[in-house]
Amino acid sequence: MTENDIIKMIKILKDTYPDATCSLDFSNPFEMVVAVMLSAQCTDERVNKTTPALFKKCKTIQDFADIDIKELEDIIHPCGFYKNKAKNIKLCARQVLEKFNGIVPNKMEDLLTLAGIGRKSSNVILLEVYGIANGIAVDTHAKRISNKLGLSNKTDPEKIEQDLLKQIPSKYLKDINHLFVWHGRNTCIARKPKCNDCTIKQYCKYYNQIHK
Repeated sequence: MTENDIIKMIKILKDTYPDATCSLDFSNPFEMVVAVMLSAQCTDERVNKTTPALFKKCKTIQDFADIDIKELEDIIHPCGFYKNKAKNIKLCARQVLEKFNGIVPNKMEDLLTLAGIGRKSSNVILLEVYGIANGIAVDTHAKRISNKLGLSNKTDPEKIEQDLLKQIPSKYLKDINHLFVWHGRNTCIARKPKCNDCTIKQYCKYYNQIHK
């Protein structure tokens, strides 16, 4: 795909999904950190059903650091992998308090030092909390769509991200994450993609291969 094609494709996606935004509910930076952690191997919908009770219980980062681990596990149990997530949430809260004076950092290298936060989560936090879009959070939707479109033939999320960053103009980085998620949920569905309904099928390598 040429850069011109990519820009046209992004504009079509923006018209197709004008309400495409982050699906996770949060009201302060650390709540976003927690929500992102809980979303691993879990739907955003399930996370949003779980976090109200958690955020009511833990109103500050100190509360997250202090909460009894068993109580935390019980609250986040529906999100899966709850033991590991609970451990990381408490440790991450302590790290933010001790290393960053209680302020969620706004640099990738700092976020990556936090328990339970990898590159994908860091990209989400930077975009949603600080409006910084230097990278692309390659989740299951971004991975699938990038492969189908022919933007990347890699399977490793970090390598896919690097392929995308070479092709997508920086001014559109803030949009691409939300657009890929919404497109993946609504049209380019993993098990049965709705290719005939797809508004960007003319740019899709997968579609053009199966309709030769």
